[in-house]
Amino acid sequence: MRSTVTVTPAQLPEVLLHVAVVRPVFLWGAPGIGKSSLVRKFATELGLECVTLLGTQLAPEDLIGVPELVGGRSRFAPPESIARQDPYCLFLDELNASSPEVQKAFYSLILDRRIGSYELPKGSIVIGAGNRAVDNALARPMASALVNRMIHVHLTASARDWLAWARESNIHPWVLEYLTQRPDHLWSAAPKVEETFSTPRGWHMLSDALQSFGDDISEDLLGVLAFGTVTANHASMFKAYVKTVRNAFGLEAVLRGDVRWPAAPQDRDLLYFLGEAFRARLVKELPHDKAHASAAGKQLAHRGKALLLELAELSLEIAQMVIAADDDGNPVLPAWFLVEVTRDLPRLVAARA
Repeated sequence: MRSTVTVTPAQLPEVLLHVAVVRPVFLWGAPGIGKSSLVRKFATELGLECVTLLGTQLAPEDLIGVPELVGGRSRFAPPESIARQDPYCLFLDELNASSPEVQKAFYSLILDRRIGSYELPKGSIVIGAGNRAVDNALARPMASALVNRMIHVHLTASARDWLAWARESNIHPWVLEYLTQRPDHLWSAAPKVEETFSTPRGWHMLSDALQSFGDDISEDLLGVLAFGTVTANHASMFKAYVKTVRNAFGLEAVLRGDVRWPAAPQDRDLLYFLGEAFRARLVKELPHDKAHASAAGKQLAHRGKALLLELAELSLEIAQMVIAADDDGNPVLPAWFLVEVTRDLPRLVAARA
């Protein structure tokens, strides 16, 4: 299931507060973007215990219980994890990854909030969650009867929300600062093959590992951790970023003219990282219309053209990457800047000669 209407992690608590208290909710989202932790945090904020059931680890009898005799009649005794006296949050994680038989066992629990003669205490809430088939995750089709028993909310990753959380959560400074510069690297679509991909969970795992190793971690071990938690491209860029931190060789120093683009063959990854950071800075700070450019914007444009020339002398490929269009062929940098680059570069080349 996919939707063009999504909510961010920051928006989700308000949605759940008004929806989950009256109807069961199913939370859709890609792997690793924080669905489970957000539900548990929401339950805690409501003062409810969160009881998690993993659909992939359940059999139907784990829900409906086993028969017992009461007054000469048999009835099903639901498991202790579900049959509670006080209100709680029942979190059905990986619900759409469970077998059809288990999904059927959830019907009355989701719709009528009861299993056999047991009814969820008043004030309890039911929230399901699962990945989408498009994420190459384990996801079985849900019967229309089950789909129609819940309100469906689609969660999307938000770099702004995650960075706000990370600043309060002891995320390693390297991870925090890197994603502050490259928020587009927080999440990537799951690949069709078995390889790592970038998610908020993956960056969190990388942060935890770095906290354990300490900042004196070797470059080789840093690569093992990065390539084992995020995409290969993001891991390579992250390693290059750490190199800038360790050598005080950041984009700001290049823009100020304190240092030149790194030219050593062993610093090729660093040059590529700085080129991507340079492109991101131009995209962020150059206005769409030159008439609206501030003094700082005009200065960046002027300095940017000279830096593009210096970069092209080292690597024409990286220089072209800085000014390249997006995947659909649309210009990313303002048209006026691209025109000036085309017009002024021959003059700059002649002046340098």
